[in-house]
Amino acid sequence: MSVNEQELLTVITNKIWVDADACPNPVKEMLFRASERKSIQLVLVANQMIKVPISPLISMIRVSSGFDEADNYIVEQVAQGDLVVTADIPLASDAVDKGALVLNPRGTVYTVENIKQILTMRDFMEEMRSSGIHTGGPNSFSQTDKHAFAQALDKWLAKLIPSKI
Repeated sequence: MSVNEQELLTVITNKIWVDADACPNPVKEMLFRASERKSIQLVLVANQMIKVPISPLISMIRVSSGFDEADNYIVEQVAQGDLVVTADIPLASDAVDKGALVLNPRGTVYTVENIKQILTMRDFMEEMRSSGIHTGGPNSFSQTDKHAFAQALDKWLAKLIPSKI
């Protein structure tokens, strides 16, 4: 198999996996458009039904409502080179370990270089909350977050499929 055939095979098999239970609707809408525009498979995984456009490229997997069921499903299925969209840090860490690119809905890219530090900070904040210290929650999803996600997604798509628009 030539290098070009091997690259094409990689492109064809890459997927986008979405931890869809808490994924903001504007992010899902961007992913629906990107899937169609770039002809890439998009899989949303959630404990509840999520409305998705009718498309051979877009699917929705409903998992049981147990703790981390969607996360576990994604980790079992994800392959090297896939994109995972999640705000869940432990899921992000597992996906990075499997060679996936991980992007949170606010545009932060999780990598081998930064995920352990982010996971440690998350665990520290969880420990503080469990000891009764109020740490506050995340800010509401903003236009800046939406723009940052769009830029990071476009970067990944450009590397994956240089010019298929």
